[in-house]
Amino acid sequence: MTFDDRRDAGRRLGERLLGLRAQHPIVLGLPRGGVPVAAEVAQALGAPLDVLVVRKIGAPLQPEFAVGALARGVIHLDPSTLAMLGVTERDLAPTIRAESEELERRERLYRGDRPALDVRDRTVIVVDDGIATGQTAMAALTLLRRLGARRLVLAVPVGGPDTQARMSEFADEVVCLSTPHGFHAVSQGYLDFSPTSDAEVLACLAASARPSPDEATP
Repeated sequence: MTFDDRRDAGRRLGERLLGLRAQHPIVLGLPRGGVPVAAEVAQALGAPLDVLVVRKIGAPLQPEFAVGALARGVIHLDPSTLAMLGVTERDLAPTIRAESEELERRERLYRGDRPALDVRDRTVIVVDDGIATGQTAMAALTLLRRLGARRLVLAVPVGGPDTQARMSEFADEVVCLSTPHGFHAVSQGYLDFSPTSDAEVLACLAASARPSPDEATP
């Protein structure tokens, strides 16, 4: 299965998740690329949309290789990857500090003074544009569990064949529409995988915050 772009992926993901509509879920997009996908899911389910900022922790000298991820108040590190690389948390301290600062900057940018949605006792659908290592999703789900979410659903358009097994420890349900043969990158699942800008994230959040015509009618 190949998606035209993130919006197309979100629409198809929304169709798959329609059975959750009765649970009145909250939809959280992982920025940046997960937010336009999440916006389509939220629209399909008539659910509120919010952003959950996470940051990848890259290996020393290999910043694109994720060894873990940050969410607010959560540092998730992959022990097996650290052992394989011979890296300790102390070695990662400068990276963790820099990524923590970037996480705070993006939260201020995306949220401003608006408080995060309250996830306590709620079904929460965490949406990204795909799963590669899964580190950022793991950090996000760990945070949401600590915040008291009742049920956690991880929903992505594309991921590796082991996505279900790797993520089931963190989510109550994992929905992945496509697991391409020979998977090595999320971009494999898309015809257009252009970078998502901060402006697009903000536009998705603003559009979701506006009332529908029916809600706006007294």
